[in-house]
Amino acid sequence: MKQTLQLRLGQHLTMTPQLQQAIRLLQLSTLDLKQEIQEALESNPLLDTEEETGIQPISAEELKDKPVDKGEQEINVESSDMPDELPTDSEWADTFDSYTPPASSSQRDNQDSDYLAQSSSAQTLHAHLDWQMNLTPFSPTDHAIATALIDAVSEDGYLVGSIEEVHAGLAMAEVELDEVEAVLHRIQSFDPPGVAARDPQECLLIQLRQLPEDTQHLQQAIQLCDKYFALLAARDQNQIKRKLKVDDEELSAINKLICSLNPHPGSLIADSEPQYVVPDVFVSRKNGQWHVTLNPESTPKLKVNSGYASLIRRADQSDDNIYLKNHLQEARWFIKSLLSRNDTLLKVATKIVEFQQGYFDYGEEAMKPMVLRDVAEALEMHESTISRVTTQKYMHTPKGTLEFKYFFSSHVSTTAGGECSATAIRALIKKLISAEKVNKPLSDNKIATILSEQGIEVARRTVAKYRESMGIPPSNERKRLM
Repeated sequence: MKQTLQLRLGQHLTMTPQLQQAIRLLQLSTLDLKQEIQEALESNPLLDTEEETGIQPISAEELKDKPVDKGEQEINVESSDMPDELPTDSEWADTFDSYTPPASSSQRDNQDSDYLAQSSSAQTLHAHLDWQMNLTPFSPTDHAIATALIDAVSEDGYLVGSIEEVHAGLAMAEVELDEVEAVLHRIQSFDPPGVAARDPQECLLIQLRQLPEDTQHLQQAIQLCDKYFALLAARDQNQIKRKLKVDDEELSAINKLICSLNPHPGSLIADSEPQYVVPDVFVSRKNGQWHVTLNPESTPKLKVNSGYASLIRRADQSDDNIYLKNHLQEARWFIKSLLSRNDTLLKVATKIVEFQQGYFDYGEEAMKPMVLRDVAEALEMHESTISRVTTQKYMHTPKGTLEFKYFFSSHVSTTAGGECSATAIRALIKKLISAEKVNKPLSDNKIATILSEQGIEVARRTVAKYRESMGIPPSNERKRLM
């Protein structure tokens, strides 16, 4: 084959480093953004924060008319020394030697950011049980058995496997199975009540037997959990009344006592580090209108350090002067990207509140169906941009702190030719179930019929799917006595 040269014309999309930085900042959550800003402040001496007192929320009008930086206008540096736009398919490091890529999440975790936070650790169930085991007088053999049993306890507080498996794993020929059983009973007396149980029935019995003897209906509750646990699990109230020879009022008191127990005792001890949510915007009602403002604490106000910027000389090509020029342009681009992020975030939040004004006025039942395309078309943005803005972003409303994604839901057609939001249907289902008779709960088919009478056509399986997503049990499990 003969080699020839051919000239072809083509078009393809490329992203400049400025656009890449703006997109990366846009998709960061508030906590990640604070860490990103802190790293930029530490690496760039030309970037500084403005300390202000009495910080007020920033509205859309103020953000629109706000200049980038007052101090930046006083810097007398020729724009020809620094490019306004970097060429496409390039990196920050190609132009600025001082650029350092952002640290990965694993690298951030390894940094010594807070000594107190690293020295403190969440308490675990195993550590709590080990502490009680060391305070209990055990023989060396029983101590080894107790250690093996505690290791076999799950996070929920149940014993994983059987005592035969624990006995086989000890590799101690002189230990009998009865000794393992005896040590298990001693561990079951530890805190929290019901720990190291082998099944839910034993867990409830352990907690009942640790209650004071003068507790009302205690013996009947123990008898119910010990002999008629299958009837209790099946909620067969008639059979339970016949077996225990009690009336409706007494059975209701017995059920109330059993419901006060914890079927997952390990959850009382297992402590996880709290995850705090910082809202990005505030939604408030003023003069009958809903207003959206940015949270000023989520993004600190940045500026160019005028002290370092004044040291820059236009005609000086020394290494130190080039170093300051590069950092000055980086600071400008970073501030511009932050302002663009705040502007986009505020626009999307305002449009969401505008679309879902019925929810803020009347609650979940007035939620309208909305998808990313609706907001993207209204703001003339791409759906991917709306997706980045609404991911891990929160707004503080009079109804609580909610994620942006909460206001997006699919739709269901109504008999009148309109549309109803899936969130509104869930609210209606929850309202119907909360108002039902406890001794005659509504079935999924009955709920679908009631919604159909209200003009909302949903199938029974759809009602079941929405009910399960809200963690509501079926009708046969919701049935109980007064």
